[in-house]
Order: sequence, then structure tokens, then C-alpha cells
Amino acid sequence: MSEYGFTKKDWTLFRKNIADWQEAYMDKLNKEYIELLNGEGSPSEKFWALEERIRNDKKDTGVQLRMSHSNFISNIVSLLNEGAITMDDLEEFSDELKETIYFLRK
Repeated sequence: MSEYGFTKKDWTLFRKNIADWQEAYMDKLNKEYIELLNGEGSPSEKFWALEERIRNDKKDTGVQLRMSHSNFISNIVSLLNEGAITMDDLEEFSDELKETIYFLRK
């Protein structure tokens, strides 16, 4: 697997962490939804704003993803770009993976 920019250990760590990362991301989204619902505007405006947010957010990797080796690197990049994880969350991962991610995010 190393030829793809990650190791078997990276894949194992990802599978171990992804559910917690997604739960934390969805918790963050839920808090944002609560703020939206408690904010200014009519009930119908808030309802439709929430519906649009959920429709867009459910496409995020932090909510759902396709778990495969071929999507692994792009999933990590998407999670970083969405703010679902930070580079600190990748501390245990190989330098090879972190270098690959750093190169792709430039």
C-alpha cells in the first residue's frame, strides 16, 4: 500500500478513528443547526435554511463517505478541508501520509 502514499497502519488507524471523527463533526453541525433555529427570522425562514444546510452538509465526508483504499487519501483531504479533523488528528499516522496530504492541500 505504501506506493499509494500511505501504509497499512495508516489504513487501520483511519478505520479506527473515522466513526469518532464523524460523530464529532455531526455534533458540531447539530450545534450550528441549533444556533440557526434560535436565530433571527420567521419559523419558515429558519426551517428552509435548516433544510438547505442539512441537504448540503450530508454530502460532506464528515457525515458519510465511501470507505475504500482508493478513496482513502481524498477522504482525509476532504475531512481536513471540511474542518472535521485537523492535522493534529493525524499525529499517529505515518510521515509518508502526512507528506502526501500536505502536498495535495497546497
